[in-house]
Amino acid sequence: MVGFEIGDVPFNPDGWGPMESTDSSVPILPNHSVNVPFAPFSRSDKLGRIADWTRSNYNNPNRQNNRNNNPADSAFDFTADDSFGGGLNADDDSTFRLVDGKPPPRPKFGPKWRFQNNRNQLPQRRDEEVEARKREAEKQRARRDRLYHANRSGGNNPRREAAVFKSSVDIQPEWNMLDQIPFSTFTKLSYNVPEPEDLLVCGSVESYDKTYDRTTPKNERRLERFKNRNFFKVTTTDDPIIRRLANEDKATVFATDSILSTLMCAPRSVYSWDIVVQRVGNKLFFDKRDGSQLDLLSVNETSQEPLPEAKDDINSAHSLSVEAAYINQNFSQQVLVRDGNKLTFEEPNPFASEGEEVASVGYRYRRWKLDNDTNLVVRCEVQSYIDVNNQKSFLTLNALNEFDPKYSGVDWRRKLDTQRGAVLATELKNNANKIAKWTAQAILASADMMKLGYVTRVHPRDHFNHVILAVVGYKPKEFAGQINLNTSNMWGIVKSIVDLCMKLGEGKYVLVKDPQKPQVRIYEVPADAFENDYVEEPLPEDEQVQPPVENGDSVVENGVGDEVESKEVKAEA
Repeated sequence: MVGFEIGDVPFNPDGWGPMESTDSSVPILPNHSVNVPFAPFSRSDKLGRIADWTRSNYNNPNRQNNRNNNPADSAFDFTADDSFGGGLNADDDSTFRLVDGKPPPRPKFGPKWRFQNNRNQLPQRRDEEVEARKREAEKQRARRDRLYHANRSGGNNPRREAAVFKSSVDIQPEWNMLDQIPFSTFTKLSYNVPEPEDLLVCGSVESYDKTYDRTTPKNERRLERFKNRNFFKVTTTDDPIIRRLANEDKATVFATDSILSTLMCAPRSVYSWDIVVQRVGNKLFFDKRDGSQLDLLSVNETSQEPLPEAKDDINSAHSLSVEAAYINQNFSQQVLVRDGNKLTFEEPNPFASEGEEVASVGYRYRRWKLDNDTNLVVRCEVQSYIDVNNQKSFLTLNALNEFDPKYSGVDWRRKLDTQRGAVLATELKNNANKIAKWTAQAILASADMMKLGYVTRVHPRDHFNHVILAVVGYKPKEFAGQINLNTSNMWGIVKSIVDLCMKLGEGKYVLVKDPQKPQVRIYEVPADAFENDYVEEPLPEDEQVQPPVENGDSVVENGVGDEVESKEVKAEA
């Protein structure tokens, strides 16, 4: 085989590349032409090309001055090398053009007079307009980005999805979770029940003052305070009437309208809630804990804009719930004709002491037949009545409250006269669960009309003084259709929960709405739960939200009254 001979590779001890030769006629490398230039290089040089055919110095008349503008191109510039004739033909190369670089001729048609005087200014104006549009688009994009980041995670305004809600009750380690039901299964349920029958009606109500129907933002009325009238939020098993009906075997399931409406409207809820279920023999009692959130009213529960998390903030969820309950109680008593004439029912108020002044409320104990073996008794409430064609029509009275127009984006004082539908639509979006529960309670009580009041603060930072801007009446069943509240679906939810709980053994259980997920869990709890060591202690008085001092007297703002006893709730001062 013919061997492959490798020539001698000269070693350059003084640097990189071949050694320099003093004799120009002797080639530096064997078999290397003498006139081929060699460009010296160093380690830092970027040599990525053997030959550059993309460089076009011919079209650049100033290539002699710009020859060394790009250091990376210096290794490929041989125009000054005499061996390539660069110095001899430099003048000829300057006139050589590879491509015709002349601008295309202008068309000889069109109205020339339009561009004769300001031919040079027109491109400049066009460029300015383009730049102005670019700047405006950049401003809009920056604004959208700023709002996006502010709503997503920006400091004081995290979006509702990022908010972390707490459970309404502390889940104890010894509790046994039996089942969890997603809300998606509730929406598919449907059940029809026959018309209920009244077993007993207690209490007394005053007539509604129709002059409040003419209230407008221009002639607003100050919300009064009723410190002498007592309100009662008694749970199911503490109700003496329900105990009597249970002993008489009038039904197998017992509840109140506030508890039952919470179950009926569970798919709309966002905040956590809990209901205590007690199975005693063949009977089932749905209860609430003392100091439960069911006694308060949520505000902006279904809104996308979050509320401040600091509990001492007047616009926090807890503070607004207390304020809403305070407003709702006082509103239900102010819009009445307080002349001493009351419509008295069969029995007096079962929770009031003798000689005690109580709020205008009537309790209707009604019974529904769920199936052949299950009857349901519910304590329903009405707050007032009106005479229509010499017949008594019962009313429920509730108040929507506005705390700061910046949160909802709709100013009630400006919009209630001209765009009342837009105000109601905004409230239905932000308080879907609360309004649905009010509607369900009115349907349960068979109220002929439900009155909704619009109450706002005198000033957004004053959470103690309020004014009534308007009062609007709706028929409960028609209003339920407007807000997409299906009565068959409500009863389907109740029937499924009742059937599930009736399969449980005797004992105490609790239904807890998950604070983060749309589902409800069922826990088995000890018999003494929520009575001794499980009861939630109220906040110390110095840590509770205090309203501003008015007329030198500090009035405690509490959603359930000035003095809260175990089974009695008094009116706001």
